Amino acid sequence: MKNVLIINGHEYYDFAKGQLNKTLFEEIKKVLSNDFEIETTTIQDGYSIEEEQEKYKWADLIIFQTPIYWFSLPGLFKKYIDEVYSYGVFFIGSPEGYGKGGLMTGKKYMYSTTWNAPENEFNVKEKFFNGKPLDEAIEHLHKIQQFVGLTHLESFAAYDVVSNPNIEKYLKELREHLERVIKNH
Repeated sequence: MKNVLIINGHEYYDFAKGQLNKTLFEEIKKVLSNDFEIETTTIQDGYSIEEEQEKYKWADLIIFQTPIYWFSLPGLFKKYIDEVYSYGVFFIGSPEGYGKGGLMTGKKYMYSTTWNAPENEFNVKEKFFNGKPLDEAIEHLHKIQQFVGLTHLESFAAYDVVSNPNIEKYLKELREHLERVIKNH
């Protein structure tokens, strides 16, 4: 892996201005820039569909920095996927079956997410996510990337970001995650 595309999928609202996602996005760039070629997109700032498609073709690794709104991606991020992930560029029909026509094979991706949910709501059967760890709780988001042929790397999460924000903790954990999951591979 040498080419990394980092996408900031935050969508601005008065109650969610995006400072934390921007901080994490910038930290990812900083941590990886000495070892990788970096391209970026901030969806909120606008984009060209064709340029985005070229970035994906160029990239070996795509990192999605995104808040989780109502257990999914922000609406603007979903619109981006609807527009950019087009037939013939990202996937085709396949005689092997549904979901087997991805054209982005040989590339990896990672979600870096921010949640208002506390960390202790995951991995505990009696809690909200019924014992599911992070990557199982966002399996529907992984299916998007699997459909186009991307290979999953372990996701990162900053938890309890509205009720109990701890920016320094998130940055430290993100750096450790990037070191373990990306730089040491």
